[in-house]
Amino acid sequence: MSSCTSDGNLVVVIGRQFGSGGRKIGRMLAERIGASYYDKELLLEAAGECGITRETLAAADERRPSPLRWFLHGAYGASDGLGGDPLAENIYAAVANVIRNVGSKGPCVIVGRTADHILRENPMMVSVFLHAPLEHRAKCLVGRGEHATERQATEAARKADRQRENFYNYFTGRRWGTAANYHLCVDSSQLDDAQIVEVIASYVEIRRKNGRQRPPEKK
Repeated sequence: MSSCTSDGNLVVVIGRQFGSGGRKIGRMLAERIGASYYDKELLLEAAGECGITRETLAAADERRPSPLRWFLHGAYGASDGLGGDPLAENIYAAVANVIRNVGSKGPCVIVGRTADHILRENPMMVSVFLHAPLEHRAKCLVGRGEHATERQATEAARKADRQRENFYNYFTGRRWGTAANYHLCVDSSQLDDAQIVEVIASYVEIRRKNGRQRPPEKK
């Protein structure tokens, strides 16, 4: 496996609640700031450059290790003592290698996959978290044709949020969605997509001028 490390390129990482518009906003932001864009599908394509199969990367699509392993970790803080879940942790290491690789190539926007934690040593990493009230997200999901009813969309959002939260918390030691763990948090129900992109782009431009990072405190 190749060694893929970040060299301080600008990287914007977008964490998001399900249905808050992370992928669309990420694509728009990448175009706005002149950066490459990576989500699940594009990271799968990039996997081969680090000698990783698409199947290996797909197996770690923001899913936590086994329920028993997660229970022991959450209830007793016992992950380190038990040695963790070798398969899940090996897959996560492969994902991290792909993310470091794409982050080393130039300015980019990455959606999800704990990239904010993986690239935390990059002084030009900007972490953003998008959130919105559940009712708003359910309406958006129905409007996009992903679910037939708001009830179905609400349940899907709750399930996806739990999955992302468990995955993020397990592998980072942080709490998913806690404001102090991100540089910028935005309620996507209060602005349209273009306005949100401008808010993030303005923050990124200031960070570019400052040329340094103030990492969020671990919570």
